[in-house]
Amino acid sequence: MKINLNADLGESFGAWKMGEDEALLQVVNSANIACGFHAGDPMVMRRTVRAALAAGVSLGAHPAYPDLQGFGRRPMALSPAEVEAAVIYQVGALAAFAAAEGGRLSHVKPHGALSNQACEDAALADAVARAVRAVDRELILLAPALSQLYFAGERAGLRVAAEIFADRAYTDEGMLMPRSRAGAVLHDHAEVAAHVLRMLAAGGIVAHSGKVLPAPMQSICVHGDTPGAVESARHLAAALSAAGWTLAPLPALVDGQAG
Repeated sequence: MKINLNADLGESFGAWKMGEDEALLQVVNSANIACGFHAGDPMVMRRTVRAALAAGVSLGAHPAYPDLQGFGRRPMALSPAEVEAAVIYQVGALAAFAAAEGGRLSHVKPHGALSNQACEDAALADAVARAVRAVDRELILLAPALSQLYFAGERAGLRVAAEIFADRAYTDEGMLMPRSRAGAVLHDHAEVAAHVLRMLAAGGIVAHSGKVLPAPMQSICVHGDTPGAVESARHLAAALSAAGWTLAPLPALVDGQAG
């Protein structure tokens, strides 16, 4: 009955501010920190790492396609070798900031279009997993449940944590419903909590149609860039606790997996 809450943080850039990192760090257990390709910059990265460590939140790198203007959400046609190098570059940078602040990187979670494409493209997923293993084979790969990215992590011999999304609806294939479709993003706090508890009770992803796809689930993503994100995260954390779940940092949930 342990579960992890994670959030994508450090997505400000220069004078441009994104999200409410300080407030979310008081709710979540793990932070996925932007590494400069879709958001973030050296100052933001260092500041976010420092704040996460002070809050007792485990550190993760959040690598993306090199797409600042599109916030990393636009598909790109990079070769597997280019993706592997880009992920190594970003994870290495965040790991260095973690070490500089007296901490240690615990996981990697790809962002946006890189994640979406790797969830469906096995070759791309393998490139991401190779990159993570090349930096540190003890790192946890945080990947959507039932995705090619999750299975690539297993093939690479990494510790893998399966993630579900609190505020996103799913297709019958277990993939995130495209944001362009009505009902793809959940905004009501009670609806978000009910969606998560329904999946945990069912032991798998519950699609928009009601179809259940059995899956492991170790972590729940709460997005920080949507209206009311902090209140929604707090409501979800309270609902999980009331249902008997204990919130824990990601390493506490996957210790013991083969590295």
